[in-house]
Amino acid sequence: MSDDNGTPEAAAGTPAPTGGPRPEPLRFFGTTWVGHTGGYALRRAGVAAGSLVAAAAACFVLRFAYQGLQIANSGAFVTLLVVVMFAVCSALAFRHTWDGFAKRPDPDRQASLRGLLAIGFVGSLLAYFFRSLTEAPGEKLHRREYEEAREQYARRTTRRTGNPAKKRRRS
Repeated sequence: MSDDNGTPEAAAGTPAPTGGPRPEPLRFFGTTWVGHTGGYALRRAGVAAGSLVAAAAACFVLRFAYQGLQIANSGAFVTLLVVVMFAVCSALAFRHTWDGFAKRPDPDRQASLRGLLAIGFVGSLLAYFFRSLTEAPGEKLHRREYEEAREQYARRTTRRTGNPAKKRRRS
């Protein structure tokens, strides 16, 4: 029972409850992360390979930028600044992306780091690669939130037996 769009019915193998919480879809995985169905392992391998290939292609492009600096004879100091800038921004982007898999990022901080994360895109791609070796990126966070939502829903919808107003009092 799997389909390509990753609906909850396909993920769990059974129809989803009509009134319960729905799992949040992950990029590239839909909701197949819930039951690890619908080509989940193949998608994880594809994400890992794709992010690694994209990181390698990005490094290749950065190599052209470095060669352009060498051809322009801009000097050792400028070349060093550019290399250090990309290295630091990539390390910060890696850490920010990695932390984003475990907890929801603050939108204000995310907006203020947008430029830094764009410069350090290689770090974000590498974070996706390493995380996809063990799970779908963000799966642990989404699974924890989904389980909490299901528990809260179950607590809200459980019914008591009998009418407490008609309960007999012991004399």
